[in-house]
Amino acid sequence: MKKLSLFAALFVLMAAPSLKAHEAATDMADAAKLWLSMLSEEQKDLATFDLTDEERENWHFIPKPFEGEGMRGGLTMKDMSADQRHLAYGLLSTGLSHRGYLTALQIMSLEQVLWELENDPKRDTLMYYVSIFGEPGSKAWGWRFEGHHMSMNFTIADGVVVSGTPNFFASNPGEILEGPRKGLRVLAAEEDVARELVQSLSDEQRTKTIVEEKAPRDILTAAEPTVSSLGDAGLPWTELEKEQRQKLRTLINVYVNRLRPDVAKDDLAAIKEAGFDKIVFAWAGGIEKGDPHYYRVQGPTFLLEYANTQNNANHVHAVWRDFTGDFGRDILKEHYQAHHTAE
Repeated sequence: MKKLSLFAALFVLMAAPSLKAHEAATDMADAAKLWLSMLSEEQKDLATFDLTDEERENWHFIPKPFEGEGMRGGLTMKDMSADQRHLAYGLLSTGLSHRGYLTALQIMSLEQVLWELENDPKRDTLMYYVSIFGEPGSKAWGWRFEGHHMSMNFTIADGVVVSGTPNFFASNPGEILEGPRKGLRVLAAEEDVARELVQSLSDEQRTKTIVEEKAPRDILTAAEPTVSSLGDAGLPWTELEKEQRQKLRTLINVYVNRLRPDVAKDDLAAIKEAGFDKIVFAWAGGIEKGDPHYYRVQGPTFLLEYANTQNNANHVHAVWRDFTGDFGRDILKEHYQAHHTAE
């Protein structure tokens, strides 16, 4: 396939219609096609998979080996030319809000901070992988942008973005303690909003909310392909005061609004439909800044899980999962059943 010049590719993007609700799927398909058109055949072999390939659910957030057994699937930013890299960032931007995209870039930039602190070759701001599953613009396809401390997974079916999970952001350091970026906290809202909520609770409410005095070392669901309920321990929504409920809504919004507004709107509507009254908030560890701590927000369909215990409680992991919708499982199942029946 003849490659588009970078100028031509950017012209197509600039000529695209302005953002409107539910244009996410079109924007993603256009960006993915443009990026793929710039790749060599060898690069495409690394970057593309069948939608049903087992690599689809092989997601991780650790610095995996850069080569050999156990490495991630996909094409790394490091193995792209400058123009290919720009279009890969363009694809990432189609799935995220302005704040989400800024956060993603900051997370990647922290690899340089870790390299300076540790002198570890595994730390590289360009070791992020782009993978396309299926054919962009087809009836069902997906894509992933992933590396150390970040995993964005999107599924598109029948022209609609049906899933943006698993959605994982992390930050190490949680707060940069020295150097030119001293004081930067990439995931400040994920921590601060939750702490405001737990500190606003009465003694009686805290007794139910704090399920363990010591926080676990990490999120309990790790990078499992599928997750299920972690139980009903914690404080139910129905036992929160009005202002506390608003804080919990704000915390949920912090996670969901990582995604672009038209996609986030649908996800928030699904959470509301499943019932805010069924949501439970649980905490483990201390409630003061600097204390190792963990929390989760769990509803009938979703789980937000957060841990900040490693590196003297300065290493944050924060994930959003969907019990049946991760990787678009529920919608794709219906899609394939309908398609098979139609044939």
